Amino acid sequence: MEELLTPKKAAKFLKIHKVTLYRLVKEGKIPAIKIGKQLRFSKEKLLKLHFNREK
Repeated sequence: MEELLTPKKAAKFLKIHKVTLYRLVKEGKIPAIKIGKQLRFSKEKLLKLHFNREK
């Protein structure tokens, strides 16, 4: 089962501000999973994005 991160932990993982994270989600640049009213982020997908960003 994939590890899901809170917005706070996802922002820290990506080394960006939480507001920036929400903006990138709204722009469709970062995939998010909505559980009820809360957003969660797949650590696996964030890792892929992070490595692609560094190339």
